[in-house]
Order: sequence, then structure tokens, then C-alpha cells
Amino acid sequence: MSKKPPAPMPSKAITRRNRRNAYLFLLPNFLGFLVFTFIPVIFAFALSFTNWQGSNKMDFIGIDNFIRMFGDSDFTISFINTVIYTVGTVPFIMLFALLLSMLINSGIKGAPIFRALHFFPHISSIVAISVVWQFLYNNSQGPINMFLRSIGIQNPPGWLSSATWALPAVMIMIIWKYIGYYMINYLAGLQAIPKDLYEAATIDGANGIEQFFYVTLPQLKPTTFYVLIMAVIESFKVFTPIHVMTQGGPGRATSVLVYQIYRDAFVNFEMGYASAMSMALFVVIFVVTLIQFKLQNKYEN
Repeated sequence: MSKKPPAPMPSKAITRRNRRNAYLFLLPNFLGFLVFTFIPVIFAFALSFTNWQGSNKMDFIGIDNFIRMFGDSDFTISFINTVIYTVGTVPFIMLFALLLSMLINSGIKGAPIFRALHFFPHISSIVAISVVWQFLYNNSQGPINMFLRSIGIQNPPGWLSSATWALPAVMIMIIWKYIGYYMINYLAGLQAIPKDLYEAATIDGANGIEQFFYVTLPQLKPTTFYVLIMAVIESFKVFTPIHVMTQGGPGRATSVLVYQIYRDAFVNFEMGYASAMSMALFVVIFVVTLIQFKLQNKYEN
């Protein structure tokens, strides 16, 4: 039997044409990244070493803006609020998303409707959601406080008007909004786990709890790592719900880093100082992400 002749190699002209077409498809995305991300980041980095206020001359002042941050109470409070917000939202988002995904994966009736209802808040406008929750938190006419009064709580929390409850109120809304998105991520991870592992664990005598800790969780490590990284980054970038619901108040109770950067840049017109804070935020997110990668590699090893 004669061997089939090898397929002819594409000519250099065809190779060049294919490479050119590939670059043309990539060009719009590359230009968008260059114009709307890379150049603004470089410009912000340069501005962080100036005292530019939007209309005055850009005077180079070295690292004065960065030194100023360490003595700025607004920056310190905003950073602490951001950390509190992150610690108070990310673990609960991950926990509830995992529990809901396991509930759906168990084959309950109406699972598609249940999944859609929980995913709907994620695709809804964050501005619209913030306005709705602002009404829900209304002290006198809000449904939440009306319900609390109906069960005998005479003095329910002031929520958004309370320095104690304002930040937790925003955190509750954010947890509700994002668990649906990460639930879908966990659901995809659960459905990718081979059924043979559960069958082998059952044969070995493992009960449901043991299967969860020794089969499900280890198999979900990549998904959990992705959810953790994305949830932490999103928490450090929070802005819209703070701007819509509290404007950083009452006082500075809900002022977070991105909102403080916005205020310094577009309210106080201290573009140089705001750029320095944005660089500090970039460093914080980069360091946190790097630590997470290191811990992930150590855990896997």
C-alpha cells in the first residue's frame, strides 16, 4: 500500500497574509488597550510626581505626594475602610456562592429558574441596584426597617445615615449582588469534577461531609483561586455603590480608596496627589495578588 503524500506546506505569501490578517483582527483591541488603559496609566504615573491641579503648570515635586499620603488622615481612613470592606465581603461571597452552586448541582427542582434568579442581580445596573437598596434602607419608610418594627424592634439601625451601619449596609448589598456571578463559576467547577472520584470515595466508605472536604474542595482549588483573586480586586475597586448610596459618609465612614481618589481628583482638583494614591492602590492590589499566587503555589505543592 502506497503511503499518502504529505500535505503541501503553505507558501510564504500565504503565511504572511494569514499573519497580517491575524494582526488586523487584534489591532482594534490593541488600540483600545493602548488608548484607554496603557497611556492613561503611564500618564497617571507621571502625574503622581507633580502638583498639577488641572489648569496650573505641571511642576515636578518628586515623591512629595507619596510622603503626604502617610500623614493624610483621609487616605488612612479610606485605606482602612477598603480593607474592612474587602474582609467583610469576599469570604461571604465565596461561601454563599459555593453553597448555592452545590445546591443547584444537587439537582433540585427548578434549578434553571433558581440559577437565573440569583444571576440576575449581576447583570443588572449597579446604579439601579444601589438606588433600590437606598430606598430599602430608608430609616422611616424603608421595607427593611418597617419589617424590623413589625417584629418588635422599636429602634432599628439607621443604616446609611449611621456611621456604624453605613459600611455594613453597602457590604450586604454587594454580597447579594455578586454571589450569583461567582455561583456560576463554582457551578462550572463542580460539574467538571469526575463522577468516578465520588464513586471511589463512596466505595471507600466516605460520607457526604468527607467527600466534600477530600474530593470537592481539592478539585475546586483552581475555581476558588480565580474567585478569590477576582473578588479581592473588585473589592479594592469599589466606587459606584459608595458614590450613589453614601457619598463616602456619614462623615468618612464609607470613604474607600477609589472614592477618595475621585474626590481628590475631580472635587478638590488635586490631580497629582490623586494619581499618587492611584499608584499606591495599584501597588496594594499587585502585592495582594502576588501573595495569593505564592500561597496558591505553596498550597498545591
